Amino acid sequence: MAELRVPKLNNNDTEYMIVEWLVPDGTEVHEDDAVVLVETSKATEELPADTTGVLRHAMKAGAWCRPDEVIATIGSDPAAAPTLDSARSTAEPSPPAMPSAGSGPLVTAPAQVLIDQHGITPEQVASLGVHLVRRADVERLLTQADRRELPRVQRAVARAVELSHQTIPAAYVAVRMNLTPALERASALTKEVRRPVGVAEIFVQAVAGLHGEFPLFFARLDGNHAVLSATPDIGVTVDLGEGLYVPVVHDAAGRTLKDLAGTLMKHRLAATTGDFKESDLTGANFVVTLHTEGEVEMAIPFVFPGTAGALAVTSPADGAPALIGLAYDHRLINGRDASLFLAALRTAVTGWTGGTLA
Repeated sequence: MAELRVPKLNNNDTEYMIVEWLVPDGTEVHEDDAVVLVETSKATEELPADTTGVLRHAMKAGAWCRPDEVIATIGSDPAAAPTLDSARSTAEPSPPAMPSAGSGPLVTAPAQVLIDQHGITPEQVASLGVHLVRRADVERLLTQADRRELPRVQRAVARAVELSHQTIPAAYVAVRMNLTPALERASALTKEVRRPVGVAEIFVQAVAGLHGEFPLFFARLDGNHAVLSATPDIGVTVDLGEGLYVPVVHDAAGRTLKDLAGTLMKHRLAATTGDFKESDLTGANFVVTLHTEGEVEMAIPFVFPGTAGALAVTSPADGAPALIGLAYDHRLINGRDASLFLAALRTAVTGWTGGTLA
């Protein structure tokens, strides 16, 4: 009579669980037939019969066993097979009983480790609909729990990013700017125009003022032609935790500071609920992307489809110079022009006074 013993499956484990018998007790098996499923802390293993004969279980499903322990016998005489009790030392604890109806599924030790690690609830475990919960079942549950559908706004951003990277050969250049004087002026103007004035208002007004000198930065590409825009229509990124929006300040060069600040305030409020009109989100020919939280020192924006450039605005703490970066469509704009644009923008920002207030 041959004994089926559990091999050392994992150097870190001192015991394994018999998950299920693949062959009923008293069944004739052949050498190399898979007869039992044993679970370690890392995987589930099928153990084969090492000879041909009648299989007699020495342990029940759900029992714990140690490496080299006898879990079954294989012989020619069914009557000679040991009973469950005689096959085990009397000093060993009895194998755990399978759960009764209504008490919930039996959970293997490796599965329980994952359940505890990830805070999975009994209700989630029960939703698996299995009598015996294995590690693989919990991993499947985690895979399902970790899947989260992207919000509609983020899906739109994903499409824009994908299209940009597929179709626009972008380049990038950056310069440092001292924003302290402009921000101090903005703080004072906030009281005068009774609207919040900050880096968004500063850069939208400064960028719009360069429209006449740098028309290609507000153009769109149509084959071998650059289609110029009559007005600077500046998109500004707004992300208040509900998704990234890029509302547009149309004809920004023709706006008073009070009007400009009011428009951007309206867009920020709309971003909290997603309550935008279609016209608010379309028609941008240049984009200002704001990276003013968390002391960001550098950001590289993507060029939004339909525009020639995107300006990344950072605002470091402690009055340090900000690194202002420009991503641009290299089919329309060359590096020298990008550098000249940033130099002109720096002059406009450092000397910014707010223009016409009301």
